Amino acid sequence: MASALKNLSTYDDSNIPDASEMTFAIVVADWNRDITHALYEGCLETLQKHGASEEKIHVVQVPGTFELPAAGRIIAGRENPDVVICIGCVIKGETQHDEYINNAVAQGLVNLSIATGRPFIFGVLTPNTHQQALDRAGGKHGNKGVEAAVTALRMAELYRAKATSKKGIGFG
Repeated sequence: MASALKNLSTYDDSNIPDASEMTFAIVVADWNRDITHALYEGCLETLQKHGASEEKIHVVQVPGTFELPAAGRIIAGRENPDVVICIGCVIKGETQHDEYINNAVAQGLVNLSIATGRPFIFGVLTPNTHQQALDRAGGKHGNKGVEAAVTALRMAELYRAKATSKKGIGFG
């Protein structure tokens, strides 16, 4: 469904796990900081709403979205979180730079998730305009940072369940 038809921040509280025992890493890009910091605030508030404590949330800032996978890998090794949330915003410009950056970051986070078995969440906006970014960073379409946090909570629960399970399927 197109985001024009819904608020991205709406979700069902009943299927969100308790985060009180979970650890999180959040990597935030400073480029387009008015957008990314609003996404971070939405993400942080949602994690805390579901029981995450400040002591178990590790945050680093990087220059831009392109640096998210490398910084995500570094903080994952240093802090050993259950999940890494990567927050950025790449606004389409006059060239194709946005396609290269978005593809590289998405592929980097997928590769990290597969290689480590730990979830790396793609909390990156890829709008055509600054206004579209504002609309998704606390504007009329909600806050995609909230969506990234909800995804992180659900994936962290899955990651933690895998660590305690003796059974495996597929790559197990």
